[in-house]
Amino acid sequence: ASLVQARIQELGLKNINQAEDRFGFSRGYLRGVVRDDQKRAIPSIEKAQTICEAMGLEFYIGPPREPSTIVELDRERFALIPHYSPALLSDEGLLNLAGEADEHVAFPNDWFLRGRLKPEQCILFTALSSNMAPAICDGDLVMVDRKATVLRNGKAYAYQTQEDGFCLARLELVPERILIARSDNPDTEQFSPKYYSGNEIAFVQAGILGEVIWSGHTWR
Repeated sequence: ASLVQARIQELGLKNINQAEDRFGFSRGYLRGVVRDDQKRAIPSIEKAQTICEAMGLEFYIGPPREPSTIVELDRERFALIPHYSPALLSDEGLLNLAGEADEHVAFPNDWFLRGRLKPEQCILFTALSSNMAPAICDGDLVMVDRKATVLRNGKAYAYQTQEDGFCLARLELVPERILIARSDNPDTEQFSPKYYSGNEIAFVQAGILGEVIWSGHTWR
């Protein structure tokens, strides 16, 4: 209870009601856990985990533990997101995510909280083409949510196949017919759509690395 109260204050929330609104909880969901009288409820493991995940707290019972992705600097919490650079591409143009990232980039942990994202499930890579320009240009940093691999038509995804290598595109599935990978770049001659059919559809879906949730442009 004290950890939850401290986290509420750390986030600058004025009261329990505001915290419940912030994290999408129903009225009383947190209040029963943090009250300091005999009516305080002991949450189930599932509820405690839900609260911790929503508020950016680590839910931990016992060993083994993995290294934390969260660091604290000047009383502000940052998430360290692994960046897989083009130097890690194989000869076939594929990223090996089982290997070590060559660097980590710090993002304010509160940003993930607001988006209800888990930083440990996010990765960064470098765009290898201007096919998604003007939103994402060649050389831009791009973050994807590794948990979001179920295809939603029109969303931008990072994916890779043996034939095409590492790709970034908006995917659109016509069930049992065709999968279309579209670019945002209006130059359709240079960046024409890719069409996948038959077994290729399953290969693309299996190769989805995550949905794009953020990108950063470098001004040169």
